[in-house]
Amino acid sequence: MDFHPRSRQRLDMVESSVREPAPGRFYEFFAGGGMVRAGLGEGWQCLLANDLDPAKAAAYRANWGDAGLRVADIAALTAADLPGVADLMWGSFPCQDLSLAGAGAGLGGRRSGTFHDFWALARGLAAGNRAPRIVAVENVCGALTSHGGRDFEVICQTYADAGYRSGALVINADRFLPQSRPRLFVIGVREDVAIAPATTTPGADGLFHTPALRRAVDRLPDALRHRMVWWRLPEPGISNLGLESVVEAAPADVRWHSTAETGRLLTLMSPKNLAKVEAAQRSGERRVGALYRRTRRDTAGSAVQRAEVRFDIAGCLRTPGGGSSRQTLLVVEAGQVRSRLMSARETARLMGLPDSYRLPGSYSAACHLTGDGVAVPVVRYLAHWLIEPLLAAPAGLRKAA
Repeated sequence: MDFHPRSRQRLDMVESSVREPAPGRFYEFFAGGGMVRAGLGEGWQCLLANDLDPAKAAAYRANWGDAGLRVADIAALTAADLPGVADLMWGSFPCQDLSLAGAGAGLGGRRSGTFHDFWALARGLAAGNRAPRIVAVENVCGALTSHGGRDFEVICQTYADAGYRSGALVINADRFLPQSRPRLFVIGVREDVAIAPATTTPGADGLFHTPALRRAVDRLPDALRHRMVWWRLPEPGISNLGLESVVEAAPADVRWHSTAETGRLLTLMSPKNLAKVEAAQRSGERRVGALYRRTRRDTAGSAVQRAEVRFDIAGCLRTPGGGSSRQTLLVVEAGQVRSRLMSARETARLMGLPDSYRLPGSYSAACHLTGDGVAVPVVRYLAHWLIEPLLAAPAGLRKAA
Protein backbone atom coordinates (compact mmCIF):
# COMPACT_ATOMS: atom_id res chain seq x y z
CA MET A 1 0.00 0.00 0.00
CA ASP A 2 1.11 3.57 -0.66
CA PHE A 3 0.66 5.47 2.60
CA HIS A 4 1.13 9.11 3.39
CA PRO A 5 3.38 9.24 6.52
CA ARG A 6 0.65 10.56 8.84
CA SER A 7 -1.84 8.07 7.42
CA ARG A 8 0.54 5.16 8.01
CA GLN A 9 1.09 6.33 11.59
CA ARG A 10 -2.66 6.53 12.20
CA LEU A 11 -3.26 3.04 10.78
CA ASP A 12 -0.43 1.62 12.91
CA MET A 13 -2.16 3.08 15.97
CA VAL A 14 -5.47 1.49 14.97
CA GLU A 15 -3.94 -1.92 14.25
CA SER A 16 -1.84 -1.97 17.42
CA SER A 17 -4.89 -1.06 19.51
CA VAL A 18 -6.79 -3.99 18.00
CA ARG A 19 -4.07 -6.34 19.28
CA GLU A 20 -3.98 -4.82 22.77
CA PRO A 21 -4.94 -7.43 25.40
CA ALA A 22 -8.22 -6.90 27.23
CA PRO A 23 -9.86 -9.15 29.85
CA GLY A 24 -13.30 -10.61 29.38
CA ARG A 25 -15.39 -13.43 27.96
CA PHE A 26 -18.05 -12.85 25.34
CA TYR A 27 -20.75 -14.21 23.08
CA GLU A 28 -20.94 -12.70 19.60
CA PHE A 29 -24.19 -13.08 17.67
CA PHE A 30 -24.64 -12.24 13.96
CA ALA A 31 -20.87 -12.58 14.07
CA GLY A 32 -20.13 -12.41 10.34
CA GLY A 33 -16.38 -12.61 9.90
CA GLY A 34 -15.64 -11.78 13.52
CA MET A 35 -15.03 -8.03 13.32
CA VAL A 36 -16.29 -7.52 16.86
CA ARG A 37 -13.81 -10.15 17.97
CA ALA A 38 -11.05 -8.33 16.11
CA GLY A 39 -12.01 -5.08 17.82
CA LEU A 40 -12.21 -6.51 21.32
CA GLY A 41 -8.67 -7.85 21.03
CA GLU A 42 -6.73 -11.02 21.71
CA GLY A 43 -7.16 -10.88 25.48
CA TRP A 44 -10.89 -11.44 25.19
CA GLN A 45 -12.10 -15.04 25.18
CA CYS A 46 -14.88 -15.91 22.75
CA LEU A 47 -17.17 -18.50 24.32
CA LEU A 48 -19.56 -18.63 21.36
CA ALA A 49 -19.85 -17.00 17.93
CA ASN A 50 -23.05 -17.48 15.99
CA ASP A 51 -24.10 -16.71 12.43
CA LEU A 52 -26.60 -18.24 10.03
CA ASP A 53 -24.62 -17.57 6.82
CA PRO A 54 -22.28 -20.46 5.87
CA ALA A 55 -20.08 -18.17 3.72
CA LYS A 56 -19.54 -15.74 6.61
CA ALA A 57 -18.95 -18.66 8.95
CA ALA A 58 -16.25 -19.93 6.59
CA ALA A 59 -14.51 -16.55 6.79
CA TYR A 60 -14.83 -16.59 10.56
CA ARG A 61 -13.33 -20.08 10.68
CA ALA A 62 -10.46 -19.08 8.38
CA ASN A 63 -9.45 -16.26 10.72
CA TRP A 64 -10.39 -17.50 14.19
CA GLY A 65 -10.75 -21.27 13.96
CA ASP A 66 -13.67 -23.52 14.85
CA ALA A 67 -13.64 -23.14 18.62
CA GLY A 68 -16.95 -21.73 19.81
CA LEU A 69 -18.37 -21.24 16.30
CA ARG A 70 -22.01 -22.24 15.94
CA VAL A 71 -23.55 -21.97 12.46
CA ALA A 72 -27.31 -21.92 13.04
CA ASP A 73 -30.40 -19.75 13.05
CA ILE A 74 -30.34 -17.81 16.32
CA ALA A 75 -34.02 -18.68 16.78
CA ALA A 76 -33.06 -22.36 17.02
CA LEU A 77 -30.66 -21.76 19.92
CA THR A 78 -31.47 -21.90 23.62
CA ALA A 79 -29.52 -20.72 26.64
CA ALA A 80 -28.39 -24.33 27.12
CA ASP A 81 -26.43 -24.03 23.85
CA LEU A 82 -24.37 -21.13 25.23
CA PRO A 83 -21.37 -22.35 27.23
CA GLY A 84 -20.01 -20.81 30.41
CA VAL A 85 -20.72 -17.35 31.76
CA ALA A 86 -20.01 -14.37 29.50
CA ASP A 87 -19.16 -10.88 30.67
CA LEU A 88 -20.38 -9.38 27.39
CA MET A 89 -23.13 -10.42 24.98
CA TRP A 90 -22.92 -8.57 21.65
CA GLY A 91 -25.48 -8.60 18.84
CA SER A 92 -25.15 -6.72 15.55
CA PHE A 93 -28.57 -7.86 14.40
CA PRO A 94 -29.66 -7.42 10.75
CA CYS A 95 -30.49 -3.87 9.72
CA GLN A 96 -32.58 -4.35 6.58
CA ASP A 97 -35.97 -3.76 8.20
CA LEU A 98 -34.70 -0.70 10.09
CA SER A 99 -32.70 0.87 7.28
CA LEU A 100 -34.05 4.00 5.62
CA ALA A 101 -33.60 2.13 2.34
CA GLY A 102 -35.57 -0.88 3.55
CA ALA A 103 -39.24 -1.75 3.51
CA GLY A 104 -39.91 -0.30 6.95
CA ALA A 105 -40.99 -3.49 8.71
CA GLY A 106 -38.87 -2.51 11.73
CA LEU A 107 -38.44 -4.90 14.64
CA GLY A 108 -41.49 -6.75 13.40
CA GLY A 109 -39.66 -7.72 10.22
CA ARG A 110 -38.24 -11.15 9.54
CA ARG A 111 -34.60 -10.04 9.63
CA SER A 112 -34.41 -7.17 12.14
CA GLY A 113 -36.93 -9.05 14.26
CA THR A 114 -34.09 -11.40 15.23
CA PHE A 115 -33.44 -8.76 17.91
CA HIS A 116 -36.17 -10.55 19.88
CA ASP A 117 -34.48 -13.94 19.43
CA PHE A 118 -31.25 -12.41 20.73
CA TRP A 119 -33.02 -11.17 23.86
CA ALA A 120 -34.82 -14.47 24.34
CA LEU A 121 -31.38 -16.00 24.81
CA ALA A 122 -30.36 -13.22 27.20
CA ARG A 123 -33.47 -13.85 29.30
CA GLY A 124 -32.77 -17.57 29.24
CA LEU A 125 -29.29 -16.92 30.58
CA ALA A 126 -30.73 -14.73 33.34
CA ALA A 127 -33.16 -17.50 34.32
CA GLY A 128 -30.15 -19.76 34.80
CA ASN A 129 -28.29 -17.16 36.86
CA ARG A 130 -25.89 -16.53 33.96
CA ALA A 131 -26.96 -13.06 32.83
CA PRO A 132 -24.04 -11.23 31.14
CA ARG A 133 -22.89 -8.12 32.97
CA ILE A 134 -23.05 -6.12 29.75
CA VAL A 135 -25.28 -6.50 26.68
CA ALA A 136 -24.50 -4.48 23.57
CA VAL A 137 -26.41 -4.17 20.30
CA GLU A 138 -25.43 -2.33 17.14
CA ASN A 139 -27.52 -1.26 14.17
CA VAL A 140 -28.17 1.51 11.67
CA CYS A 141 -29.29 4.92 12.87
CA GLY A 142 -32.65 4.32 11.20
CA ALA A 143 -33.49 2.38 14.37
CA LEU A 144 -33.93 5.76 16.09
CA THR A 145 -36.82 6.82 13.85
CA SER A 146 -38.28 3.52 12.63
CA HIS A 147 -42.06 3.48 13.17
CA GLY A 148 -41.97 6.99 14.57
CA GLY A 149 -39.46 6.04 17.27
CA ARG A 150 -41.46 3.09 18.56
CA ASP A 151 -38.76 0.57 17.60
CA PHE A 152 -36.16 2.49 19.59
CA GLU A 153 -38.57 2.50 22.52
CA VAL A 154 -38.92 -1.28 22.20
CA ILE A 155 -35.13 -1.65 22.27
CA CYS A 156 -34.80 0.49 25.41
CA GLN A 157 -37.79 -1.13 27.11
CA THR A 158 -36.39 -4.59 26.42
CA TYR A 159 -33.20 -3.67 28.26
CA ALA A 160 -35.18 -2.28 31.19
CA ASP A 161 -37.49 -5.29 31.41
CA ALA A 162 -34.47 -7.60 31.47
CA GLY A 163 -32.90 -5.70 34.38
CA TYR A 164 -30.33 -3.56 32.55
CA ARG A 165 -29.56 0.16 32.71
CA SER A 166 -28.86 1.18 29.13
CA GLY A 167 -27.56 4.13 27.18
CA ALA A 168 -27.19 4.83 23.48
CA LEU A 169 -24.41 6.32 21.38
CA VAL A 170 -24.13 7.19 17.70
CA ILE A 171 -20.55 6.72 16.51
CA ASN A 172 -19.36 7.40 12.99
CA ALA A 173 -16.39 5.35 11.83
CA ASP A 174 -15.05 8.44 10.03
CA ARG A 175 -13.33 9.39 13.30
CA PHE A 176 -11.07 6.38 12.81
CA LEU A 177 -11.22 5.41 9.13
CA PRO A 178 -11.81 7.08 5.74
CA GLN A 179 -15.41 5.85 5.62
CA SER A 180 -18.64 7.54 6.70
CA ARG A 181 -20.43 4.84 8.68
CA PRO A 182 -22.62 6.19 11.50
CA ARG A 183 -24.07 3.45 13.68
CA LEU A 184 -26.25 3.23 16.76
CA PHE A 185 -24.78 1.39 19.76
CA VAL A 186 -26.91 0.58 22.80
CA ILE A 187 -24.86 -0.58 25.79
CA GLY A 188 -26.66 -1.99 28.82
CA VAL A 189 -25.26 -2.86 32.26
CA ARG A 190 -26.88 -5.34 34.62
CA GLU A 191 -28.55 -3.49 37.48
CA ASP A 192 -26.40 -5.05 40.22
CA VAL A 193 -23.18 -3.84 38.58
CA ALA A 194 -21.65 -0.59 39.79
CA ILE A 195 -21.38 2.14 37.15
CA ALA A 196 -18.24 4.20 37.52
CA PRO A 197 -19.11 7.92 37.63
CA ALA A 198 -16.39 8.66 35.08
CA THR A 199 -18.33 6.69 32.45
CA THR A 200 -21.52 8.76 32.63
CA THR A 201 -22.68 12.33 32.27
CA PRO A 202 -25.88 13.80 33.78
CA GLY A 203 -27.37 14.61 30.39
CA ALA A 204 -26.78 14.50 26.67
CA ASP A 205 -23.35 15.94 26.04
CA GLY A 206 -20.78 15.50 23.32
CA LEU A 207 -20.16 14.18 19.84
CA PHE A 208 -21.87 10.81 20.27
CA HIS A 209 -25.16 12.18 21.61
CA THR A 210 -26.36 13.40 18.24
CA PRO A 211 -29.46 15.56 17.76
CA ALA A 212 -31.30 12.54 16.31
CA LEU A 213 -30.41 10.46 19.36
CA ARG A 214 -31.48 13.21 21.76
CA ARG A 215 -34.84 13.51 19.99
CA ALA A 216 -35.33 9.75 20.16
CA VAL A 217 -34.65 9.70 23.90
CA ASP A 218 -36.92 12.72 24.44
CA ARG A 219 -39.77 10.78 22.79
CA LEU A 220 -39.50 7.90 25.29
CA PRO A 221 -42.09 7.58 28.06
CA ASP A 222 -40.99 9.42 31.20
CA ALA A 223 -40.38 6.33 33.30
CA LEU A 224 -38.20 4.76 30.61
CA ARG A 225 -36.36 7.96 29.80
CA HIS A 226 -35.37 8.43 33.44
CA ARG A 227 -33.81 4.96 33.44
CA MET A 228 -31.55 5.78 30.51
CA VAL A 229 -27.86 6.44 31.02
CA TRP A 230 -25.85 9.01 29.06
CA TRP A 231 -22.47 7.38 28.53
CA ARG A 232 -19.44 9.67 28.66
CA LEU A 233 -16.61 8.90 26.23
CA PRO A 234 -13.63 11.07 25.31
CA GLU A 235 -13.85 12.55 21.85
CA PRO A 236 -11.26 10.99 19.53
CA GLY A 237 -9.24 13.18 17.24
CA ILE A 238 -10.23 13.48 13.60
CA SER A 239 -8.64 10.76 11.49
CA ASN A 240 -6.03 11.92 9.00
CA LEU A 241 -6.43 8.78 6.93
CA GLY A 242 -7.47 9.59 3.38
CA LEU A 243 -8.84 7.30 0.72
CA GLU A 244 -5.39 7.09 -0.84
CA SER A 245 -4.29 5.15 2.27
CA VAL A 246 -6.48 2.14 1.41
CA VAL A 247 -5.90 1.93 -2.34
CA GLU A 248 -4.22 -1.20 -3.73
CA ALA A 249 -1.66 -0.52 -6.44
CA ALA A 250 -2.56 -3.63 -8.46
CA PRO A 251 -5.72 -5.36 -7.21
CA ALA A 252 -6.36 -8.81 -8.64
CA ASP A 253 -10.13 -8.89 -8.29
CA VAL A 254 -11.14 -5.71 -10.16
CA ARG A 255 -10.05 -4.12 -13.44
CA TRP A 256 -9.58 -0.53 -14.48
CA HIS A 257 -12.40 0.81 -16.64
CA SER A 258 -11.83 1.76 -20.21
CA THR A 259 -11.63 5.42 -21.17
CA ALA A 260 -15.15 5.17 -22.54
CA GLU A 261 -16.50 3.62 -19.32
CA THR A 262 -14.92 6.36 -17.22
CA GLY A 263 -16.29 8.98 -19.59
CA ARG A 264 -19.75 7.50 -19.19
CA LEU A 265 -19.50 7.91 -15.41
CA LEU A 266 -18.50 11.55 -15.82
CA THR A 267 -21.54 12.20 -18.00
CA LEU A 268 -23.77 11.00 -15.16
CA MET A 269 -22.48 13.72 -12.84
CA SER A 270 -24.33 16.87 -11.94
CA PRO A 271 -22.45 20.15 -12.51
CA LYS A 272 -21.62 20.25 -8.79
CA ASN A 273 -20.01 16.81 -8.81
CA LEU A 274 -18.27 17.34 -12.11
CA ALA A 275 -16.75 20.51 -10.64
CA LYS A 276 -15.16 18.38 -7.90
CA VAL A 277 -13.41 16.25 -10.51
CA GLU A 278 -12.25 19.30 -12.44
CA ALA A 279 -10.88 20.86 -9.25
CA ALA A 280 -8.96 17.64 -8.55
CA GLN A 281 -7.51 17.76 -12.07
CA ARG A 282 -6.41 21.37 -11.64
CA SER A 283 -4.73 20.63 -8.31
CA GLY A 284 -1.92 18.74 -10.02
CA GLU A 285 -1.93 16.25 -7.14
CA ARG A 286 -2.91 12.61 -7.05
CA ARG A 287 -6.46 12.57 -5.71
CA VAL A 288 -8.59 9.54 -4.91
CA GLY A 289 -12.37 9.79 -4.74
CA ALA A 290 -15.24 7.41 -4.02
CA LEU A 291 -18.23 7.39 -6.34
CA TYR A 292 -21.75 6.06 -5.92
CA ARG A 293 -24.47 5.76 -8.54
CA ARG A 294 -27.77 7.00 -7.18
CA THR A 295 -31.24 7.71 -8.47
CA ARG A 296 -32.16 11.39 -8.12
CA ARG A 297 -35.00 13.62 -9.31
CA ASP A 298 -34.23 16.22 -11.95
CA THR A 299 -35.83 19.67 -12.13
CA ALA A 300 -38.82 18.18 -13.96
CA GLY A 301 -39.32 15.58 -11.24
CA SER A 302 -38.17 12.65 -13.35
CA ALA A 303 -35.97 9.90 -11.90
CA VAL A 304 -32.46 10.02 -13.35
CA GLN A 305 -29.29 8.13 -12.55
CA ARG A 306 -26.51 10.28 -11.11
CA ALA A 307 -22.88 9.63 -10.25
CA GLU A 308 -21.85 11.40 -7.04
CA VAL A 309 -18.24 11.64 -5.86
CA ARG A 310 -16.38 12.80 -2.79
CA PHE A 311 -12.62 13.14 -2.44
CA ASP A 312 -12.29 13.07 1.35
CA ILE A 313 -13.67 9.70 2.50
CA ALA A 314 -15.77 6.85 1.19
CA GLY A 315 -19.49 6.60 1.64
CA CYS A 316 -20.88 3.85 3.82
CA LEU A 317 -19.98 0.38 2.56
CA ARG A 318 -22.99 -1.78 1.80
CA THR A 319 -23.58 -5.35 0.82
CA PRO A 320 -23.51 -6.00 -2.95
CA GLY A 321 -27.22 -6.37 -3.40
CA GLY A 322 -28.94 -3.37 -4.88
CA GLY A 323 -28.41 -0.58 -7.36
CA SER A 324 -26.03 1.69 -5.46
CA SER A 325 -24.25 -0.82 -3.28
CA ARG A 326 -20.78 -0.97 -4.83
CA GLN A 327 -18.55 2.05 -4.76
CA THR A 328 -16.28 3.07 -7.61
CA LEU A 329 -12.88 4.64 -7.11
CA LEU A 330 -11.87 7.67 -9.15
CA VAL A 331 -8.15 8.29 -9.31
CA VAL A 332 -7.10 11.67 -10.68
CA GLU A 333 -3.41 11.93 -11.51
CA ALA A 334 -1.49 14.17 -13.89
CA GLY A 335 -4.81 15.58 -15.05
CA GLN A 336 -6.11 12.17 -16.10
CA VAL A 337 -9.12 10.40 -14.58
CA ARG A 338 -9.26 6.63 -14.14
CA SER A 339 -12.01 4.56 -12.54
CA ARG A 340 -12.68 1.04 -11.28
CA LEU A 341 -14.71 -0.75 -8.64
CA MET A 342 -13.28 -0.79 -5.13
CA SER A 343 -11.40 -4.04 -4.48
CA ALA A 344 -12.36 -6.46 -1.73
CA ARG A 345 -9.15 -5.72 0.19
CA GLU A 346 -9.85 -2.01 -0.02
CA THR A 347 -13.28 -2.54 1.54
CA ALA A 348 -11.63 -4.57 4.32
CA ARG A 349 -9.17 -1.75 4.98
CA LEU A 350 -12.09 0.67 5.18
CA MET A 351 -13.47 -1.50 7.99
CA GLY A 352 -10.17 -1.39 9.87
CA LEU A 353 -9.21 -5.01 9.15
CA PRO A 354 -5.47 -5.67 8.80
CA ASP A 355 -4.12 -7.11 5.56
CA SER A 356 -3.43 -10.36 7.43
CA TYR A 357 -7.21 -10.90 7.66
CA ARG A 358 -8.24 -13.70 5.28
CA LEU A 359 -11.06 -12.65 2.96
CA PRO A 360 -13.32 -15.05 1.03
CA GLY A 361 -12.01 -15.95 -2.40
CA SER A 362 -15.18 -14.68 -4.07
CA TYR A 363 -15.25 -10.93 -4.67
CA SER A 364 -18.99 -10.79 -4.03
CA ALA A 365 -18.73 -12.82 -0.81
CA ALA A 366 -15.87 -10.65 0.44
CA CYS A 367 -17.81 -7.43 -0.22
CA HIS A 368 -20.88 -8.90 1.44
CA LEU A 369 -18.80 -9.75 4.50
CA THR A 370 -17.23 -6.30 4.86
CA GLY A 371 -20.39 -4.38 3.97
CA ASP A 372 -22.28 -6.17 6.77
CA GLY A 373 -19.58 -5.75 9.40
CA VAL A 374 -18.79 -3.51 12.34
CA ALA A 375 -15.86 -1.10 12.01
CA VAL A 376 -13.04 -2.69 14.03
CA PRO A 377 -11.54 0.45 15.62
CA VAL A 378 -14.99 1.60 16.79
CA VAL A 379 -15.37 -1.65 18.74
CA ARG A 380 -11.88 -1.23 20.21
CA TYR A 381 -12.71 2.33 21.20
CA LEU A 382 -15.91 1.26 22.95
CA ALA A 383 -14.13 -1.61 24.65
CA HIS A 384 -11.28 0.54 25.92
CA TRP A 385 -13.28 3.54 27.13
CA LEU A 386 -16.56 1.98 28.25
CA ILE A 387 -16.94 -1.79 28.27
CA GLU A 388 -13.69 -2.66 30.03
CA PRO A 389 -14.05 0.08 32.69
CA LEU A 390 -17.60 -1.13 33.37
CA LEU A 391 -16.39 -4.70 33.77
CA ALA A 392 -13.72 -3.51 36.21
CA ALA A 393 -16.48 -2.41 38.61
CA PRO A 394 -17.57 -5.01 41.17
CA ALA A 395 -20.94 -6.72 40.84
CA GLY A 396 -23.41 -6.58 43.67
CA LEU A 397 -22.66 -2.93 44.44
CA ARG A 398 -25.22 -1.21 42.29
CA LYS A 399 -24.56 2.49 41.92
CA ALA A 400 -27.05 4.78 40.23
CA ALA A 401 -25.75 6.55 37.16
